[in-house]
Amino acid sequence: MIIYEFKVKGKDKQYRAIDDAIRTSQFIQNKCLRHWMDNKDNKIDKYALNKYCAVLASVFSFADELNSMARQSAAERAWSAISRFYDNCKKKIKGKKGFPKFKKHCRSVEYKTTGFKLSTNRKAITFSDKKGIGTLKLKGTYDLNYYDIKQIKRVRLVRRADGYYTQFAIDVQIKVETQPTLQVVGIDLGLKYFIADSKGNVEPAPKFYRKSEKALNRANRKKSKKFSTARKKAKIRQSNNYQKARERYARKHLRVSRQRKEYCKKLAYSVIQSNDLVAYEDLNVKGMVKNRHLAKSISDAGWSTFRQWLEYFGHKYGKVTVAVPPHNTSQNCSNCGQKVKKSLSTRTHVCPHCNYVEDRDVNASINILKLGLTTVGHTGSYAWGDLPSWAVGASLLPNGESGNQESPSQ
Repeated sequence: MIIYEFKVKGKDKQYRAIDDAIRTSQFIQNKCLRHWMDNKDNKIDKYALNKYCAVLASVFSFADELNSMARQSAAERAWSAISRFYDNCKKKIKGKKGFPKFKKHCRSVEYKTTGFKLSTNRKAITFSDKKGIGTLKLKGTYDLNYYDIKQIKRVRLVRRADGYYTQFAIDVQIKVETQPTLQVVGIDLGLKYFIADSKGNVEPAPKFYRKSEKALNRANRKKSKKFSTARKKAKIRQSNNYQKARERYARKHLRVSRQRKEYCKKLAYSVIQSNDLVAYEDLNVKGMVKNRHLAKSISDAGWSTFRQWLEYFGHKYGKVTVAVPPHNTSQNCSNCGQKVKKSLSTRTHVCPHCNYVEDRDVNASINILKLGLTTVGHTGSYAWGDLPSWAVGASLLPNGESGNQESPSQ
């Protein structure tokens, strides 16, 4: 499954129709979640929620305007959150189990196999439901003519800070045969160096957010100055100047996130192409960002994004990716195996037992490689739970992002 994304061009009226479809999808998703909460004793399942969509369409006229399969897709989003909660309870994971929450700010609506039609040259798409979206031009570098229309399993409309996009989930074989490199590598993720490998190579952290922080704060202050507390209390829409400032601020954040994503993608591609086995730490990033002293730097690094692309390219090119436990990989000596305690500020590993001296991160990467070569049971474990990042597409990510939107060069 691969995801192709195009920017769509239309009129303001069509954009408002897309917004209406997104709100309707959010409404159905929340109604399905409420239906499950009110009928837990009746064992509501995925199919019961799909049937409930027809009930909502008969009661609410605006819900009936949305395509039937788009309504079912919204119900499937609700069921995805419910099933994930059930799975976490069965696995008895520590902490919160992720009880489903009502959505407030959805940014996408998803169609399955009906409700849309591509033009003959595949450069435009027409949505045929009663929302009035109509025909939208597709702007992008991909060519949909290579694929049969039956291979398109999902189509999603996404609203972002810089416009509207459409995503196509295409059912194709993504594996590519490559020649073995006879190389293995261990990777340590860090804040000073984004990665340090077992061969002694390091890649400096790009720090995209830190470099743009002044401009982001300035845009945020301008936005805040145009915010009216009186309008909020009176439940009146904020001024047009505030809306423009908010959009400028959002576009700056979008630019930073895209820079981080492209950097992680290119680096992961390079690592996979150069090695047959890649070992890396199975970091609990969600727990690590709770440290208020390091949260901003960890979020700016984009470790989860890098791991997501590493797994995807590993699957695509037939390379082995191994996630190993990170415990004591920085403390143990990679030469003699003895534990040498050191604080985060100590950047050089000096072993008093064997006099081995090495950069802290390089020493950790060697330990990670050793663990990866002996931990066969962890082979193929994935960063974002049971569903690997490269398999995203049958049900696209709920925030409008996709894990495998490749550039033509890759």
